[in-house]
Amino acid sequence: MREDISRRAFEVFRDDASAMPPMTLRGGDAVDSYYSPPPYDPDVDAPTDTYLEAYTFWGLAFLDAASWRHYLLRLIDYAFRHFDEPRMVVEGLLYSLRPPDRDPPRLASLTPEQESVVVAFLDEVAFADDSPHQDLAMQVLEEWGVPNALYRPRPGEET
Repeated sequence: MREDISRRAFEVFRDDASAMPPMTLRGGDAVDSYYSPPPYDPDVDAPTDTYLEAYTFWGLAFLDAASWRHYLLRLIDYAFRHFDEPRMVVEGLLYSLRPPDRDPPRLASLTPEQESVVVAFLDEVAFADDSPHQDLAMQVLEEWGVPNALYRPRPGEET
């Protein structure tokens, strides 16, 4: 199941992941510390496990929609490979999937295929017996990830 979700994430986020992000996780981390974000450097900003561990939790909150989507497939893949990691990468990812959505939106920027992968990821994290993140993933599902979720706009409602 996890391998299938990761494979689908690589398929549906491929274009986003191959584009240069307007803001990197390292840049977001710098902004969180009141510094100017450094420019993208393909060597320094390669989304390795070490990079994600260093910059995700504090940097993810500052990403625009395109930059956020750039990292989603790597974060989903990382989460499945490191379910119980202590560096708060998985928590950072889950918090980034919580409403309220931004303006301009991140959650609403997902294509239906991307949203389907994100919901499948949340389902696995929420209901896997070995998941230490069940409560937070269930909360995200209730708030946004299921039909008629608490904070998902209903048809005809303004966002």
